[in-house]
Amino acid sequence: MQDQHAVYSQLSEADFVSLFSEIYEHSEWVAEQLWRQKAEQPEGYFDHLDKIKQTMADIVEQSSDEQKLMLLRAHPDLAGKTALIGALTDASKSEQSGAGLDQCSEEELAHFLQLNDVYRANFGFPFIMAVKGATKAQILEGFEERTPNDWKTEFDRAMNEVHKIAGFRLASL
Repeated sequence: MQDQHAVYSQLSEADFVSLFSEIYEHSEWVAEQLWRQKAEQPEGYFDHLDKIKQTMADIVEQSSDEQKLMLLRAHPDLAGKTALIGALTDASKSEQSGAGLDQCSEEELAHFLQLNDVYRANFGFPFIMAVKGATKAQILEGFEERTPNDWKTEFDRAMNEVHKIAGFRLASL
């Protein structure tokens, strides 16, 4: 379906890349590749957010495992040090505050920091969960459920979560 009043395909390269640059956290390369693919599509193709979402996901999935790992590592910890110093992207700040992660008690915050450290030590990237609509309790359950996973299982799960986050971010445009 075409988005009402959407004319993304009419944007300049700079505006197009700027608009889509934070759909995948700190990974402007996805938006840049999306722009390059724009010339290969029929007129108005990128006026449909569902097509943009699928094309962006395809770009990410066709990238190297090293590039995917860099994308995962670009994400902040949930209720982590980046949030504490106020250095989250606007999208991450909104997502984390929507889940109540900006209102943790000292004990909850200490627990999140400990879980983040253990998870990152196990996998080499932060715990990633699409937290829109989730509660702190559900996020903690996610940590507990996923931390025992093997590396490949968790890498794949984290990538799925990244795509969910991208979908939420696109839907909010």
